[in-house]
Amino acid sequence: MRSSASLDPFDIKILVHLQREGRCSNVDLSAAIGLSESPCLLRTKRLQEIGVIRGYRAEVALEKLGSHVIVFSEVTISSHRPSDFRIFEAGAGEYHEIVECYNVSGGYDYLLKIVVPGISYFQALMDRLLEDDIGIEKFASRIVLREPLEQRGYPLSIIANGKPSWE
Repeated sequence: MRSSASLDPFDIKILVHLQREGRCSNVDLSAAIGLSESPCLLRTKRLQEIGVIRGYRAEVALEKLGSHVIVFSEVTISSHRPSDFRIFEAGAGEYHEIVECYNVSGGYDYLLKIVVPGISYFQALMDRLLEDDIGIEKFASRIVLREPLEQRGYPLSIIANGKPSWE
């Protein structure tokens, strides 16, 4: 599937590099991708303007801040009208502890990634979500024990050209 944004190999190189090094200067970026500074800056600004680059974030080491638990919760909502999905999404969006929310196919409706200080906090959060009456019929949760592969960015080159990484 081709994206609506027309991207060439230099655009992809810019995106790949910025995923790894979001704070690099334009000078460093242009050197890394093999393009002179002015066109590199113009391309980066264009990628921002068309919404391909949504923003820049710091990668925070949660373990340095204190004890925390990451939980994935599978949520089934009780009714499946479009308005029911909107109600759930708006309600879940009120909680900063829910850091990712995906509407998925399969045996449940949503997959939530939740980050909290501990298990009792998580249970209180789920109790609160149930009390909010945002349409949750049931949920099942999985507590993350460790992260053998940390977030490493999207496979942009693979998505852009549609070829498997093993070829």
